Parts: sequence; structure tokens; C-alpha cells
Amino acid sequence: MRTPFGTLLIILGAGLILAGVLANTGLLSWFGRLPGDIRIERGSTRVYIPIVSMLLVSIVLSLLLSLVRRIR
Repeated sequence: MRTPFGTLLIILGAGLILAGVLANTGLLSWFGRLPGDIRIERGSTRVYIPIVSMLLVSIVLSLLLSLVRRIR
């Protein structure tokens, strides 16, 4: 018998594997470089603040979770 928690872990694991494959192939090279993302490079110090990228991730996850709630 499957539990909802076990199914959730399987889905999250598959999502992480997919994200890893996309990042490894270079298809996510745009992430963190959108207009509005802050990059500060001075000497040997680098600071990245991906504001717009995180907003995009938040919107996509909110839409996906909303769809999952409606299906159940």
C-alpha cells in the first residue's frame, strides 16, 4: 500500500534528478542571469542574488501545487 508521503518523496526525487540532468546539459544556464537578478563581482568576492529567478520558481511551484490540489 502506497502512502501519500512515499509518493511525494518519489515525485520530489524524480524532479531533482530531472533538474540535475538539465543543469548538467546546460539547459539551465539562464537561471540566475535574468534581468533583475543581482550580481556583484569585486576582486575575489562574488555575490549572486537571483531575485527574479526565485520569483519565477515560486510562481511555477505555486501553479503546480494549485493544479495538484484541484486534481485531488
